Amino acid sequence: MKPNLKTAMTPFPYSVERSAPLSEARAVMDQQEVRHLPVTDGHELVGVITDRDLWSVPSPPAGAEGAGELTVGDAYVSDVYVVDLNEPLDRVLLTMAERHIGSALVTRKGRLAGVFTAVDACRCFGEYLQQTFPAPGGDEAA
Repeated sequence: MKPNLKTAMTPFPYSVERSAPLSEARAVMDQQEVRHLPVTDGHELVGVITDRDLWSVPSPPAGAEGAGELTVGDAYVSDVYVVDLNEPLDRVLLTMAERHIGSALVTRKGRLAGVFTAVDACRCFGEYLQQTFPAPGGDEAA
């Protein structure tokens, strides 16, 4: 049986509100050691912000009038790949490769349920290879 997305995703991801300051998104990413953070507006999933997005946003000049801290809304990406957790994993992998994207936001009944990133894909494929081609002289040989 072909695996579906829920077998490989990271469940219950952290998220950040679109109105939150960028410093809050940076702090969550640093504390949780993640590079993709779903963005919400209330209970609605509206996009994703990545570590690359955070570092590519120019800071306003010091002392500039109205130069308050930028928000997640100033840097997040709203055109994201959103997919149901029961989607076949091969379809998700091929779509991500075709679209050259590093993550998919995973939903269940329209609500955020997880995130699937290129790191998750590498981990999943590595585990598959270990199971399919066990190392010679490993525990499987006993």
